[in-house]
Amino acid sequence: MDNSASNKTKSYAQASKQNASMADVIKIKETFSSVNVKEIDQINNIISRPSKSKPHIQMTTKGPSRKQVIIPMIKDNINKFMKNSSIHVTNLNRNLRNTKSEVLVNFIHSNLLGITVVTNKVLLNSDLLIIEKYVKNLENIDSIQVESP
Repeated sequence: MDNSASNKTKSYAQASKQNASMADVIKIKETFSSVNVKEIDQINNIISRPSKSKPHIQMTTKGPSRKQVIIPMIKDNINKFMKNSSIHVTNLNRNLRNTKSEVLVNFIHSNLLGITVVTNKVLLNSDLLIIEKYVKNLENIDSIQVESP
């Protein structure tokens, strides 16, 4: 067979890319019998195109974010405070709502240096004062050993 003649007329399988399976190209041709070779190749490319993943921002923060309040205190105070942390979250949210603040406390966790209060929004100075006043006025906490956030 002459090479020039084979280059002019290609089969449907030859027209498709090398990574496409022959069975897929044949199924496309059987489904769309009146479509020419170029269009079959385009259909095959659309079907076999890898799906694109959603773009997302990769972000890492070093240290605390502005939505966190770190309150340094001694270990004894930390232990006493964390025993009732869920009650403290409720009370802090009530105090913040009473002052018409849009900030809410999501949760409180402890570390070696003190407690960290995590909020839903960036805090204003007035919100910081409310949190500080609440923590320092607790009965079982030694307020002298609690530093300002």
